[in-house]
Amino acid sequence: MFERDDTLATVAATAARLVVEDGLEYQTAKQQAARQLGLGSRGPWPDNALLDAAVREHIAVFCPVTQADELRTLRALALVWMERLADFEPLLAGAVWLGTATRHSDIYLQLYCDDPKTAEFQLLDRRLDYQPGTVTGWRGEPVEVLTVRSRCDEWNQWVLVHLMLYDRDDVRGALKPDAQGRVLRGGAQALRRLLENPTP
Repeated sequence: MFERDDTLATVAATAARLVVEDGLEYQTAKQQAARQLGLGSRGPWPDNALLDAAVREHIAVFCPVTQADELRTLRALALVWMERLADFEPLLAGAVWLGTATRHSDIYLQLYCDDPKTAEFQLLDRRLDYQPGTVTGWRGEPVEVLTVRSRCDEWNQWVLVHLMLYDRDDVRGALKPDAQGRVLRGGAQALRRLLENPTP
């Protein structure tokens, strides 16, 4: 039991470094960490809660000041897009909402539409290029996504903004806390509060 726990902690610490320093998503970071440590492709892998704790510990030890600045920049950029797309009741999710994002992280916005094509039309009206695709949604279902590049002048680099397209009615369950009591996404007003009073 202790050996398994030690292995999970080692994988989590290695994956956390990849998340923070390279901007990898959790699942990809776990896979790469397992390979780096010479473990099999089936794990053992830490669950997302353990990895999230390891990510926060890595940030606290190695980059608390720079990460806080980078998170603030990404949240401000996310708010610009949320205001731009206010017709679709956007909710911010992922590392930028949860507070673990760095300059290597992407922005994930969930848009709630009567017709997904209306979001595409709005991007086209603004003459914004986008890449369509599919990702796994918050209930495990496939969700259409439109990915755009947004310029971050402060860093002189591009940031990817993923616009996940949900049915309008789905917004009703989106703000319910998870089993740990965490709210995994939030609207523009909640994001403004975080920008004004960031949580430690």
